[in-house]
Amino acid sequence: MALHAWFLRWSKVLFLPLDGPRKDLRPRGADVQKEELADMVDKEMTATSTAIEDAVLRMDEILSQARRDSSGVKLEVNQSIIGSCSDLMKAIHMLVTSATDLQRDIVESGRGAGSVKDFYAKNSCWTEGLISASKAVGWGATQMLESADKVVTDRGKYEELIVCSHEIAASTAQLVAASKVKADRGNRKLQTLQQASRHVNDMAAVVVSSTKSGQMQIENKNSMDFSSMSLIKLKTEEMDSQVKVLELEKQLANERIRLGGLRKKHYEIEGISTDSPPESAVNSFDSSLPTVFPDPPSMELPTQHVFILLS
Repeated sequence: MALHAWFLRWSKVLFLPLDGPRKDLRPRGADVQKEELADMVDKEMTATSTAIEDAVLRMDEILSQARRDSSGVKLEVNQSIIGSCSDLMKAIHMLVTSATDLQRDIVESGRGAGSVKDFYAKNSCWTEGLISASKAVGWGATQMLESADKVVTDRGKYEELIVCSHEIAASTAQLVAASKVKADRGNRKLQTLQQASRHVNDMAAVVVSSTKSGQMQIENKNSMDFSSMSLIKLKTEEMDSQVKVLELEKQLANERIRLGGLRKKHYEIEGISTDSPPESAVNSFDSSLPTVFPDPPSMELPTQHVFILLS
């Protein structure tokens, strides 16, 4: 009786209906009929291209608003940042167009006597990788648009634009990698795609450069004037600043640990070995997040005459 009860209990888990919890455990390719897979590729590539076109138009609107609401150094910074973001969007649009052309060329040359839908179904893993990469590019463009809007309206941080630039560079590298898996090395459309990818990286680097430069201009404009401070006030402010530096360095170290955990989980979900992360994650351009943590500077205690002065 005990054995019979055990079998009945576990059979309910092992033989759940397909509309139950086991549905989520099936491979992603099993959720899509082969007739739908080809349509999904075209749909995602078209949606990504449309989203980027809309982002370019929205960038122009943001720039027009910045010209109405700001002036002087702030306007100069906004124009530089939005201009570089708009150029990046246009470069991404060219890349998506090139990837679409290459993808169609791969299908036509590889399907033989079979249909397009048969080719996508036969190469479902490649197809799903292409869809995932296209979604990542579209998501990156959307995030860049939102971050630029927030920065111009003083609701966001400059660092958000820098992070978005890195994400876009990584997602475009993912799209190129997914596209060229089945392409011949001598394929001219592959070469066009790789050239478009390099152009995206260049434009992303320009966004980073203009953002950092603009941030410095704004901070220098709002820099604190120390000329009227007494010696005691200066030393007090200096010690407070040292304390804040140590606090921020501790926060930075903890956040780097958290970032490492997030990336590890990201790689696990995508099925990427943590021993060999994607090339884009290791060799990202102008990385503002170095992987080597610097040792915090040593704190020097005030000299004896300072204590005498403050007492």
